[in-house]
Amino acid sequence: MSGAGILYVVATPIGNLGDITDRARQVLAQVHSVAAEDTRRTLQLLTHFGIKAKLWSYQDHNEDQMAERFLASLSRGEDIALVSDAGTPLISDPGFTLVRAARRRGFRVVPVPGANAAVCALSAAGLPCDRFLFVGFPPRSTLKRREWLTDLGTEPGTLVVYEAGNRTRTTIEDMASVLGSTRHAVLARELTKRFETFLDGTLGSLAERLREDPEQQLGELVLLVEGRGKRDEDAAQVAEEERVMAILSDALPLKQAATLAARITGGKRNRLYQLGLRRQASCDREE
Repeated sequence: MSGAGILYVVATPIGNLGDITDRARQVLAQVHSVAAEDTRRTLQLLTHFGIKAKLWSYQDHNEDQMAERFLASLSRGEDIALVSDAGTPLISDPGFTLVRAARRRGFRVVPVPGANAAVCALSAAGLPCDRFLFVGFPPRSTLKRREWLTDLGTEPGTLVVYEAGNRTRTTIEDMASVLGSTRHAVLARELTKRFETFLDGTLGSLAERLREDPEQQLGELVLLVEGRGKRDEDAAQVAEEERVMAILSDALPLKQAATLAARITGGKRNRLYQLGLRRQASCDREE
């Protein structure tokens, strides 16, 4: 669109101000306006680098209203920089409404890459990163959070989760319960800041660590959890075979139950038959 302004999507530091790129500084210094999730924090950033720009608040609660204002500004040929509280906009931060609307109306949208807490944590966590799934913040209620985790339970890639400090322990405890306490996980805290910390262990051990040391819940956190591996798949398969065999052996002769259970689950008939014998012997002892 000739004569129209450009919407720059600018990544800002997630902690250390020195992490800002030269290109990001140049863009912020030249645009007409800056749309910021937290104007106070962004003002500190701009002041630190001696940048003067018109700041506008752009948050979840005013996205629709402010998007129209910014679109009008772009149509007048004014360049705008969209920034989040910290890191890359739209990654669990406001901005989707504005970017989508700008593209649909033909305005040019230019990314200015830089820091991102999810990728930053993943790069130093020591967990597989050939496949990962960023899922943002978990639901706040226990019931919805556990349902959410259940849906993620079969994901083979590393899970990347954001969480607020005061809810971190509860979330990890729910993860241990739903995904399994032995799943390997890393908790990255205060990335690129003075008190940057990486806690490495199982979900069960991390939950215990946070119970013993509440300070590890402070600050901004990224939680990374290994995906479902072969060991988890084997355990789930065995559990399903045992469940089916238990149901069938209560209603059918043992050999017939083992044959049907093998056909249903894909398990080995002989193993299922032996399982049925052990279960039958255990029931006899209880009686």
